[in-house]
Amino acid sequence: MKETTNQGHPKGLWVLFGTEMWERFNFYGMRAILTLFMVNSLMMKEADASLIYGGFLGLCYLTPMLGGFVADRFLGNRNCIMLGGLMMAAGQFLLFISATVFTSNLDLAKILLWVALGIIIFGNGFFKPNISSMVGSLYPKQEKNKLDTAFTIFYMGINLGAFLGQLICPIVGDVKDAGGIRDIYAFKWGFLAAAIAMVIGSMVFFYLKNKYVVTPEGRPIGGLPSKNEASDFEEGESQKAVFSKNALIGAVVAFVGLGFLFHYAFGQNIIYAVIYASGLSLAGLIISDTSLTKIERDRILVIYIVAFFVIFFWAAFEQAGSSLTFIADNQTDRNFFGWNMPPSMVQIFNGLFVVMFAVPFSMLWDKLRANNREPISPFKQAIGLLLIAVSYFIIAHNVKDLGNNGLLAIKWLILLYLIQTCAELCLSPIGLSLVGKLSPKRFSSLLYGVFFLSNAAGYALAGTLGSIMPATGDKFNKAKELGIDLQAVLDKKIVPTADQLALLDTNQISPTNPVFAGFEIHNLFEFFMVFVILCGIAAAILFALTPKLKKMMHGIN
Repeated sequence: MKETTNQGHPKGLWVLFGTEMWERFNFYGMRAILTLFMVNSLMMKEADASLIYGGFLGLCYLTPMLGGFVADRFLGNRNCIMLGGLMMAAGQFLLFISATVFTSNLDLAKILLWVALGIIIFGNGFFKPNISSMVGSLYPKQEKNKLDTAFTIFYMGINLGAFLGQLICPIVGDVKDAGGIRDIYAFKWGFLAAAIAMVIGSMVFFYLKNKYVVTPEGRPIGGLPSKNEASDFEEGESQKAVFSKNALIGAVVAFVGLGFLFHYAFGQNIIYAVIYASGLSLAGLIISDTSLTKIERDRILVIYIVAFFVIFFWAAFEQAGSSLTFIADNQTDRNFFGWNMPPSMVQIFNGLFVVMFAVPFSMLWDKLRANNREPISPFKQAIGLLLIAVSYFIIAHNVKDLGNNGLLAIKWLILLYLIQTCAELCLSPIGLSLVGKLSPKRFSSLLYGVFFLSNAAGYALAGTLGSIMPATGDKFNKAKELGIDLQAVLDKKIVPTADQLALLDTNQISPTNPVFAGFEIHNLFEFFMVFVILCGIAAAILFALTPKLKKMMHGIN
């Protein structure tokens, strides 16, 4: 049996691959058109849409903490995946209804938007950590060194779904006529396509899980926790977490205290404050488990340290659905071999490149491992941070001299997504694999939830950073039509009248430059350099920490 297993990857990996592919079609397809729907159909400001988008993504990666806990203690991975998938399908159908009724009842459409996003958030929370945990559970203890390759293959499924979603949903949902006028009624078809995809993914898992998602001995993986056997655990590993009463009380107090700190001292909105406070308090609770051995504690600390640096990666990467989409819409020449590409579709290149390069990257890790030259996971992730800093430096250089009316050539956004894809393959699947390799089984799904909290924090930061994007060329042109010299207003050379301020507000144009960390952002060059600096510093520090982290991993690479 062992020899058969060593010949390749379990068939269950491909079931999870297909399930995740359809789920990511649903999620990324919706994500591609969400902010455009809010701005163009629901009449929200771009800055508000970016903050909502960041908060939504952040909460999507906060709730895996709940989903992981429920799976580990009560329902098991399988039941949580089915529950999460059906909830996300229901949420997409509600978005479809919102995009159908907004012309006749805008208030109802906004209410449906909030309800839909809430259902998707909790659905994702039940789905996300549990399917990732099941990938790691497919492999016996002696084959955990194959997880980097397994998660890279699994990640190809994620991005094949993302590619299809970002292709199909914009084609049917982000429609412009020959004159460039957007059909604001078409978004509903994109949301409907996303809903159908999620239904398909749930059915794939339901019908194939019992046959293929099993151990080498044929036992179901991810069933009720009460069905776990001693052989599923490492030798000497505790099968149940042990939290003292004081630890539980301390976690609650820490959550409340940190929430108030982030909200009132650092000026974060309620959602972002909850995300940051949850991550820190839960991390503290897990590490307080009295059953942890020194080796287990060290390995969990490695997960925490890496998770912190992952925040900066996702803060930069997730500009794709907000600021980069707005730039693609308003200040980019989207002529692609004679075809004017929809702005929401430009981010499709990320999914396409992942599908193209996931297998070569997995082969690279296999070859390096065979030659005993494979770098440890944190080093790979530091490379990912460095690459994303490089991608933004290139785009910053190319927007430096655009001015207010110049257009960015689409080739530079394609290059950005190419480099960011390589960065993503060095960081995201490797991070998932790292959690699978280092987590004690009793915390497997929950630690995936904690790791996804770093994604949540990154997405929350992405929303904050996306909201500081300065005015693009379309804003200057619109202000000119209104008889207002926007550049002079921003430079404080003229003071707009009350009527002019009202006109600017009606047309979603800010009369002031955004500010970040006390610095005023005057143009797109300065905006993109924020990401260069944040990710560059994070990469340098993580590179420096890798020798220490290697010791703390105790033989796991």
